[in-house]
Amino acid sequence: MKSILVTGGCGFIGSHTCLELLERNFKIVVIDSLVNSSPLALERVKKLTNKVKNLSFYKGDLRDINFLREVFFRLKDENNSISGVVHFAGLKAVGESCYEPLRYWDNNVNGTINLIRVMEENNCKTIVFSSSATIYKVTNNLPIKESAEIQSINPYGSTKLVIEQLLNDLAINSPQEWRISSLRYFNPIGAHPSGLIGENPLGKPTNIFPLIMQVGIGRIKKLQIFGNDWETFDGTGVRDYIHVSDIAEAHFLALEFLLEHKPQIINFNLGTAKGTSVLELINMFQEVTKIKIPYEFTDRRKGDSCTVIADNSKAFLDLNWKPKRSLSEMCCDGWRWQSNNPSGYL
Repeated sequence: MKSILVTGGCGFIGSHTCLELLERNFKIVVIDSLVNSSPLALERVKKLTNKVKNLSFYKGDLRDINFLREVFFRLKDENNSISGVVHFAGLKAVGESCYEPLRYWDNNVNGTINLIRVMEENNCKTIVFSSSATIYKVTNNLPIKESAEIQSINPYGSTKLVIEQLLNDLAINSPQEWRISSLRYFNPIGAHPSGLIGENPLGKPTNIFPLIMQVGIGRIKKLQIFGNDWETFDGTGVRDYIHVSDIAEAHFLALEFLLEHKPQIINFNLGTAKGTSVLELINMFQEVTKIKIPYEFTDRRKGDSCTVIADNSKAFLDLNWKPKRSLSEMCCDGWRWQSNNPSGYL
């Protein structure tokens, strides 16, 4: 049984991926600083699987290289060396990154550099990286392919881009050693259908879907929509929303692909290839939950773009992956999580 290190495994996508990997018979070791997550996420994961003995957790920050070295050393000493890494850990709010760029560069980039350094020291050279569609240059050439021009428009995206550049440099420098895959998410939403794990932003969320749910439970009175003058059919921004469980499955398939093939670097878009406007998302949520979401239009938000839709054909061809869950399922599952856990994991 292979042991996989999952950084940021207590987070939204990380916790769902931990469950997926456990169900696929991997032994996983989770590292999380808990700055933006809760250890209760892993306790909920344990309730959803009978493979609890294959999960261990270490609280710590990737910027602390001595902590990382200690974890790798302890696992090696227990004859449980890490075979690969799924790397989620990092700050992820686009809007916040525009006002705190130094914090984002410090956490996301310095933490990753330490991780890569310790991986090299331990001859662990397989990594699936949690990247983002925010690295793509704003374009009208849709859907967006992996070969599209890269140019981030916000600091969060810039940190993802520079990490991808680092990984590319590693692959070029050691072409027969590193197995690397960057998964470029478009807009993950929803939750596990059990309602036990889901998105749990600490403080006021910044992404549209958790904001909709906060309005739904009455914590926020009215949703703010950033702009109704975008060049779209209804004036609101269009995004490619994808169920978090589909994202989690893609991580398993990407990891499996790397472990079974020769060293290489390969990037994949993770999206549905379908665009949904903000108003369409609100209407779908209202339709499936029967809950009214009041909203108002405000100015465009710094760092946003008009329309972002994935070309996901490469993941389908190489990983035999395709999203299975509909927008209505995303809304139903997300609301089940939120309504069952109005205060998140508290």
